[in-house]
Amino acid sequence: MIKTHDTVSFGFRQVAREQKQRLVRSVFDRSARQYDLMNDLMSLGIHRIWKDIAVTRAMPRPGARLIDVAGGTGDIARLWLSRSDALTERRGANLYARATIADINEQMLRAGLERGARERLNWCAANAECLPFKDGVADSITIGFGIRNVTHRLAAFRDMRRVLKPGGRFVCLEFSRPTTRVLEKLYDAWSFNAIPRLGRWVAGDHDSYRYLVESIRKFPGQDAIATELEEAGFSHVNVTSLSGGVAALHTGRNF
Repeated sequence: MIKTHDTVSFGFRQVAREQKQRLVRSVFDRSARQYDLMNDLMSLGIHRIWKDIAVTRAMPRPGARLIDVAGGTGDIARLWLSRSDALTERRGANLYARATIADINEQMLRAGLERGARERLNWCAANAECLPFKDGVADSITIGFGIRNVTHRLAAFRDMRRVLKPGGRFVCLEFSRPTTRVLEKLYDAWSFNAIPRLGRWVAGDHDSYRYLVESIRKFPGQDAIATELEEAGFSHVNVTSLSGGVAALHTGRNF
């Protein structure tokens, strides 16, 4: 029998800690090809607005380096680079920004590369809990809709802080909990009924999208994540609710 403290949630199931990474990888192996399309359908396109806000908080600028953890197909990193390049050209600077997408799932990275390579955008297969980067190399670190799939969340937060330069910015965009009962009921009806069906019709995969919905419900609330960021050593921790709490932006600094 598996002891309770040796298990973690995988959707509404409890699984052994050492199994979760493999199970999550299987989910994204199956969903990688239709991931971007499904994001648009599941969120009615609103995820693009959330990512735009996250990139703004990550402070794109000339000469800076971003590491986008669990970056998948690269939406956030590409937008951050575009913003940084626009500032470089506007200011007549000669220092261009760089970005690295780090994701544990190679199928997600392949799907991102199929969207086209980009200058100064690198791709790296990496685990968020033990990133293959030296201390203090990133000006900004982002993680969008990835932290709830990490087995040891606090370890990941600590390692992302390790990789940040002193004063560097950390931005975590993740689904959260609606702030009103009415919105919560509407959100539950949409996510539990429509999203798995969309997954089956569009991606031929009901189970993966059922897991994604369940993983959102099992994810801790905003205050709990803020506490974990502080425990990991981040300062100036802040939480911003987006779309009535359907998503939340967690930010911190490495001071």
